Amino acid sequence: MSGGGRKSNDYGAAAYWDARYSSGSSPAGGDGEFFDWYQKYSALRPLLRAHVPASSRVLMLGCGNSLLSEDMAKDGYQDIVNIDISSVVIEQMREKHAEIKQLTYMQMDVRDMSLFDDESFDCVLDKGTLDAMMCADDTPHGASKMLAEVARLLRPRGIYLLITYGAPKERIPLLNKGGCCWYTAFFVSPTPGYQSKMDKGAPQPAMEEVALTEDGQLPPDYVLKDPESHFIYVCQKSNPAHGVNSVATDPEETMNEK
Repeated sequence: MSGGGRKSNDYGAAAYWDARYSSGSSPAGGDGEFFDWYQKYSALRPLLRAHVPASSRVLMLGCGNSLLSEDMAKDGYQDIVNIDISSVVIEQMREKHAEIKQLTYMQMDVRDMSLFDDESFDCVLDKGTLDAMMCADDTPHGASKMLAEVARLLRPRGIYLLITYGAPKERIPLLNKGGCCWYTAFFVSPTPGYQSKMDKGAPQPAMEEVALTEDGQLPPDYVLKDPESHFIYVCQKSNPAHGVNSVATDPEETMNEK
């Protein structure tokens, strides 16, 4: 993410985002346009459709002025609650999506989502918000608080879908400290920019599931096709009786078998 000349540790502060969404000087500015960090819905749709039924109650963390929720609603998702620390962007999005009844917007800090009851969501979707929290003044404490809240809000077997630049060696230990037991499947997706650079007629790189090692790391012989790839973690809230976190070490293994 580009900080527009500001220090990256501003990313956990409402004032930074309010200022950003009030101006049109950055990609996520307040010029009336939408902006999607990382990946758009078209790229994420296969994963979402495979793991998150359209009837699910979905919580969108750090929604910003993304089109993701609107695209999901158009594709049949019925209940998406969008939260962001910036009151400025929440008001903008409420106005833009006033006619889309499937979408709700609330100003909220992901480190404290106490307005929501325990186990009240089927899916929590995070496209870059954990990354922003890892650049905040209170990292890693604030990021851990956010993940503990995510775990609290998810129903048993609910899905936390995380899109991030954080590799498994950085994100798996963090997820395991979040106060929840997860079963995690891992995917790698090339950036849209990398795909557009491919020669015409060349095979387009696609999102792929990658089997992690038993200790939650990339295989030592795995090579990223796009060095700037996004990493996607599909984390299912496990039965607390299992008592351990686990990762998919075989791409043929499915979450329904857990």
